[in-house]
Amino acid sequence: MPYLQPKNTQEGIRELHPPSESPTQQRTLSSSKNPIPNSTIPPKETMSLAPQLSAVYNNFQKNAPAQISQTINIANSDFEYAFKTQTIIKVGDKLPSFALNDALGKEVTSTELLKNGPLLISFYRGEWCPFCNLALRSLQLNLENFQAKGVTLVAISPELPDTSLSTIDKNELKFPVLSDVGNKFARQLGIIFPMPDSMRPTFKAFGHDLVARNGDDSFEVPVPATLLVDGQGLVRNTYINPHYWERIEPSTALEWINEL
Repeated sequence: MPYLQPKNTQEGIRELHPPSESPTQQRTLSSSKNPIPNSTIPPKETMSLAPQLSAVYNNFQKNAPAQISQTINIANSDFEYAFKTQTIIKVGDKLPSFALNDALGKEVTSTELLKNGPLLISFYRGEWCPFCNLALRSLQLNLENFQAKGVTLVAISPELPDTSLSTIDKNELKFPVLSDVGNKFARQLGIIFPMPDSMRPTFKAFGHDLVARNGDDSFEVPVPATLLVDGQGLVRNTYINPHYWERIEPSTALEWINEL
């Protein structure tokens, strides 16, 4: 299960300031003790996403209290085993239609979006997830590249519109962020992670109230996923990965788009 981004610095865990891609394509910062010399850090626009994600993950595994890291690692390991048998959206499937509210409460439908051409959909777990924030920022850096190809980018999470608005402001996003309250759409795609009750104390310790954020007490999040859907609504590529610390590189998404 997921690493949680602290609201405040926790004892034993340094506050992380975000600056391994081994997905199952058809199914799935640096520590202050070991700073990366400034001279070795490439410009933000050209920096690959994978090393940023790995830095956050490794820093957490190194500095988190053992009880917290063990609880998270066990939960994630159990889910990975169960996820192998789940039926999920795949290439060639028709994307189920959706009607979701954006951060301002306006309804956005897949039908209207697809009228403009192909659709790139990124599912993320929530603003509390540092890996999600890094991935969203990386997508934002490549937004003009997607738009130049006639592709519309949208992000989807189970969080309520007010929280989605905070995510947009925090990450300076210029693309729609939609609220899949209750994970109803994600459930249709088979990409639900029902988190175990053993994780509830961990979320509480980090000050993250998922009931308030998501508007329900299901304690479920989507598996991080990226889908490329063509203008006819057919799924052309998928990246669905239960390894929450790994995300698709935007350059890979651009390769998909170039092959449409």
